[in-house]
Formats: sequence, structure tokens, C-alpha cells
Amino acid sequence: MPNFSYRGRNGSGEAVQGIMEGATAGAVADLLVGSGTTPIEIKPAAASAGAGGSSKLNIEIFRKKVQHVDILLFSKQIYTLLKAGVPIMRALAGLQESSTNPAMRDVLQDLRDSLDSGRELSAALARHPRAFDAFYVAMVRVGEMTGRLEEVFIRMFDHMEFERFMKEQVKSALRYPSFVVAAMVFAMAVVNVFVIPTFAKVFKGFGAELPLMTRILLNTSEFTVTWWPAIFGGGIVFGIMFTRYIRTRLGRLWWDRFKLKIPIAGSIILKATLARFARSFALASRSGVPIIQALSNVAATVDNAHLALKLEEMRDGVERGDSILRTAMRTKIFTPVVIQMIAVGEESGALDDMMQEVADMYQNEVEYQLKSLGQKIEPILIVVLGVMVLILALGIFLPMWDLGRVASKR
Repeated sequence: MPNFSYRGRNGSGEAVQGIMEGATAGAVADLLVGSGTTPIEIKPAAASAGAGGSSKLNIEIFRKKVQHVDILLFSKQIYTLLKAGVPIMRALAGLQESSTNPAMRDVLQDLRDSLDSGRELSAALARHPRAFDAFYVAMVRVGEMTGRLEEVFIRMFDHMEFERFMKEQVKSALRYPSFVVAAMVFAMAVVNVFVIPTFAKVFKGFGAELPLMTRILLNTSEFTVTWWPAIFGGGIVFGIMFTRYIRTRLGRLWWDRFKLKIPIAGSIILKATLARFARSFALASRSGVPIIQALSNVAATVDNAHLALKLEEMRDGVERGDSILRTAMRTKIFTPVVIQMIAVGEESGALDDMMQEVADMYQNEVEYQLKSLGQKIEPILIVVLGVMVLILALGIFLPMWDLGRVASKR
């Protein structure tokens, strides 16, 4: 049987990883769940790639995958059916028939088969870590234990809808600046490769020393035209190496930390991530998940390695007996207002309500900053574009102006 490498969290919330033998990734997930480990990622081990690896890789690449919207609809629909009293097996069968995504239909079929074989729903969901993350599985497990499964599904729907809203807002805000930057880069490439070389032929006939700005433009253009294959190839190599680096643990940690320091955008990324954390923690707390486990699950699903590390430090502090307030203060990622709300929530026993307030506050701030993001970026883009035009104008027209002045003196 092939080997699979896995990452997960044990019952104490500690990160575990290793290699396990199993027929499929789902079978490995079953073994992990049975041993009290919640799987986060399961993938074939490098040594298990054989002769048929390339064909399987092609199938995985071209096969349609389960999308975020598929899980969103699944959560909403299963909640509605369970609330109406429909048995879960019949509900899954109905959802499978109505699903338009073949990959989601396969997942639903596997869920039905798993339930038929006696597995719990949370264990069946854990067989598909790419579709249902550790936080989703943990919440469903809590719903099974408390008998409030349909309530968990509607809460997960609201949570995922909130995450989708935040991502769409960020994409919408960055769409125009990204287009302008791409247009500027393309325009500079065209000018360097096609426009400036034409002027270079004219300038050579002047027989006089050219201004410094013109010499810089001509040398830059000559270097670009001569070495463009090396520049293009170097850019591709750099992109591949950079992508591989940020996929490593240290690279991901550095990149996520760097993103938080980007002017304007870093503040939005931080607040959006903390809003997701606060809402996830409030959801887990309200559903009866222990604080340590809630922090572990939320840290494992936060889309930022640096902040996940800070949340793991919070979990370790709480596990040692510290209060959430003191551990939150040590992370230095929360504003004083949020620290005060955590203190009130911990003292009053309504921490979940306070964390929900924190999430709403961060969400409002992010929405406001996203609406004004374009107004903040536009002046910067205009200044950069103006400087570029000024450099080109001075570099190209100064020699002509000098030539015209000399000619007029004659």
C-alpha cells in the first residue's frame, strides 16, 4: 500500500505530522480520527510516487475540484433538510442528485458510503481534508456530541459567507490598482523595446554629448533589448523559486509576516484575518468547544502563518494556566480596545459575545478601509505615473531642445 504524509492536531491541540501507510487518503484520515488526531493535510508521500504517478497527476490537475461555494451551499442545504426532519442519508442523497459539480457529487457519495459503514459524520468529513478543513470537522463533531448538528451547519454557513464576503471585498478593492500597475509595466516595456531605440538612432547623428537622463534611458533600453531573453528567463526562474520558497514553513512564515508590513494593505490584511479569527473563536466557544481546542482549530485554519503562530502561543499560554487576556496582550497583535473587550468578556463569562463584537468591529473597519482604498492608492499611482512620464519626456526631448537651441544661434 502507498504511504501518505499527514499533518494534524492531537487531542491536546498539539501539531503532529508523520507518514502512514493506507490504501487511500480517506483510509488514512479514518485511522487518524480513530486515534484522536484531527487531520489538516494528507497527501501522497514523495517515496510513494511510482510509474503511474504522472497519469494520476494529470487526472488531479484536470479534474474539477470542490469549490468554496460548494461547501457553502452544502452547509445551508443540509441545515434546511435536517431542520425539516429529513433523515441525513436521504438528505445527502438529495444533495448528491442536485449537485452540479462532479467532484462534490463524489464527496457526497463517499459521505453516504462512510455513514453506511457505521462512521460518524465528522469522521466521514475528515476523509476529505481539502473540502472540509479541521475547523469544519471539529465543529461538526461538537454538533454530534451536543445534538445540535443543524445549528452547527447554519453557523458554519454564516461563517463561510463572512469569509467569502471579506475575500471578495479585498479582490474588488485591489482590482483597479492591479490593472493600473500592470498597464504601467507593459507601457514601460513597450517604450524600452520599441520607442527609445528609434530615438537612439536619431540622437547618434547629433554629434554632441547627450544629457545624463537621455544616456540613462538609452543604456537602459539597450540593455533591455540585448538581454531581454535573460531578463524574461530570470523572471520566470525567480517566480518559480519564490513560489517554492513561500510554500515552505519558513518561507510562508516570512511572507505572511511581510504582507502585514505592506503600507495601507498590511493593515487591512491584519484586521481581516483577526476578524475571521474572532468570529471563528466565538462560533467555537458558543458551540461548546473547549478554549484550548478552539484556539488550536482556529490557529490551524487562519490564512496567515505568522498570526497562526501567535494564536498557538496564546493556546500554549492558556494551557499553562494563564488567562486569555494576558496571552492576548503578549502577542501584541490586538489593539487596546480589543484587549479591553477580551478582559470584559473573560471577567463576565461572556467571552464568545465579546469576540463576536470584536469580529464585527474589525469587519466594519475593514469595509471602511476597503471603500477608501482606491482613494488612498490613486494619488500614489498618479505620482508614480507622473514621474515616469517626466523621466521619459526629459530624456527624449532635452536633446531635441538643445539641438533646436544650437540651431537657432547659428
